[in-house]
Amino acid sequence: MPKRKSKPRFTAKNSDRHDLYQRSVQAPEFEVEFFDKTFKKLRKRRPYSMREDFCGTALLCGHWVDSHKKRTALGVDIDPDVLQWGVENNLKPFGEPGNRVTLAQRDVRQVTREKFDLVNAMNFSYWIFQERAEMVRYFKAVRKSLVKDGIFFLDMYGGWESQEVMEEARKIEGGFTYVWDQHSFDPMNNVAVNYIHFRFRDGSEMKRAFKYVWRQWSMVEIRELLTEAGFKKLHIYWDVVDGSFRERKKMDNQPGWLAYIAALV
Repeated sequence: MPKRKSKPRFTAKNSDRHDLYQRSVQAPEFEVEFFDKTFKKLRKRRPYSMREDFCGTALLCGHWVDSHKKRTALGVDIDPDVLQWGVENNLKPFGEPGNRVTLAQRDVRQVTREKFDLVNAMNFSYWIFQERAEMVRYFKAVRKSLVKDGIFFLDMYGGWESQEVMEEARKIEGGFTYVWDQHSFDPMNNVAVNYIHFRFRDGSEMKRAFKYVWRQWSMVEIRELLTEAGFKKLHIYWDVVDGSFRERKKMDNQPGWLAYIAALV
């Protein structure tokens, strides 16, 4: 007898957009390892306290505290619903380590009383600040929230294809497709409108599950603004091949590139 076709694991009807995003975009284990190794190399000690800005579902916070029994994290985001989702779906499943994460619904431009070994802003989230004064204010708040030998980690992407109107689809384990939609780009102000869609094997689709309106900052602009905000030294780590990041001081332009910045107080 012919085999019965298995039901697709994910459909637009039964899926949660935050879960799909985490499966498609986030790599918390890699980032925790990168932060740890880079911090130890640059500061000759191990980091224990972390603030995750624009933390969303706080998945990275959970993996951070789970990586060492002494580690603590503060996740900051302005959306109360996504923070609560993170508590129920990410932090509680971690058990005891999840209790070492504190979530705060507030503006990331507020200086925290507590000082942290490291602060991070991943997935280009800080590009929501489109004016120079806004970005410098944010960077200054980060610097004031770090210990005297702290590090601010942030990521960037670029290349000439990053400004093209296009869609990029990638199949994700479990039976769905992640679609990055570079919907529009205005060269007058470098503001890009991007969407994330999800498509499923049963033909259903979750359109515009996420929307981003960002200024696409260049590497030289961000380096200048970090320096203006008071960071003393910057290290740039470039995705050289297959997700391997190496420190670089000069690079040829590429159709698309990804990099991390470590900004030292």
